[in-house]
Amino acid sequence: MNELRVGLLGLGTIGTGVARILLEQQELIARRLGRRLRLVAAADRDLARDRGLDLAGVRLAEDAAAVVTADDVDLVVELIGGYEPARSFVMTALEHGKHVVTANKALIAKHGEELFPLAASRQLAIGFEASVGGGIPCLKALREGLAANAVESVYGILNGTCNYILTRMEREGTPFDDVLRDAQQLGYAEADPTFDIEGIDTAHKLSILAAMAFGARIRFDDVFTEGIDRITPSDIESTRELGYRIKLLGIAKPHGDSIEMRVHPTLVPMSSPLANVSDSYNAVMVSGDFVENTMYFGRGAGERPTASAVVADIMDIARVHPDGVRFLAPPMGFVEGERREMATMPMADVECEYYVRLMVRDEPGVIASVTSILADQRISLEAIIQKERHATRNVPVVMLTHETREGNLQAAMARITSLEAVEEDVLILRKEQFDA
Repeated sequence: MNELRVGLLGLGTIGTGVARILLEQQELIARRLGRRLRLVAAADRDLARDRGLDLAGVRLAEDAAAVVTADDVDLVVELIGGYEPARSFVMTALEHGKHVVTANKALIAKHGEELFPLAASRQLAIGFEASVGGGIPCLKALREGLAANAVESVYGILNGTCNYILTRMEREGTPFDDVLRDAQQLGYAEADPTFDIEGIDTAHKLSILAAMAFGARIRFDDVFTEGIDRITPSDIESTRELGYRIKLLGIAKPHGDSIEMRVHPTLVPMSSPLANVSDSYNAVMVSGDFVENTMYFGRGAGERPTASAVVADIMDIARVHPDGVRFLAPPMGFVEGERREMATMPMADVECEYYVRLMVRDEPGVIASVTSILADQRISLEAIIQKERHATRNVPVVMLTHETREGNLQAAMARITSLEAVEEDVLILRKEQFDA
């Protein structure tokens, strides 16, 4: 039984999980493949740490370059993360004729358009299922299972940290900062949680999903991005009273030759399956013209789910190595030469419904001034709710709009926040309605 020889870069949480599967699931994998996967080499800066693995048969190195260029490695697994040196190692691996598997969404979102052509020119494969959704096979579903469909929309809860925080805030009424601190202590959030809570991690993943769904080039830098740090327990309570739950969503839709791509906290109807995705779970909902609505749900991070997706990619490549990647679906789901440059729809042109929260002085005529400004921008209201007055004599006001252009709403908000009676910056949340 011939082998596919694997070199591993990074023995952190995910790398340890990958090594564990390759070492402990050898017989199961061999039965599925008809050949063996063998971990021959691994690189990490800290080789002294006990990972609870028997690595006696694995060549260990502190220098990742020694694994990338080794003659006895057929496939390199990159689990270092970040942009560099991950990009350089992957480029070197491809240049040395080695397939690559990675869980690095930042690398694919930022440098995928550099890596895919190089791999294609050398008849090599790049697997990156674990980069979006952890153990959920959402990329494989888009690339293969839904290949006969024109995709009409993609919605995703793509960051477990944010979903955990919003779930805790709703269940307990706990402020954002307190829940974030707990999430860091529990290991759900990094010491520097910026990429998670500001939506950057979700934007990385959405840019990959959108490009794969619509046959486009990846345009991560064009994704409109807002985080969850301004959400308060009172916002969560208000939206729940209105029949909605707040989720950080990645949203992508095609508009002719352009793509709408946005990441932001979103009001999701309680009746939607996405509203019921809680804690650190992820979910991706894809609508196609023939298949209609599909949804993929599961753990979006962690050692075991992510390692499972990494090894699944290795196994896919093992099935065709060394006969050629022409037997695999193209990494982005479209033949490389058929993927298009598609413009990103300006956020000002996006149309949706809105939740607006502002704090105003409790005095006559304020609400009339606000609604007059909205009318000037041709914005109609579905509902307006005035909450109980605060001790400061300020009144929280919540408004729900009918569908309108983002540009119109932003113009109205610029005028409203300049009113003397408006005490604080407004909070704008977008609403999404889903087909039954």
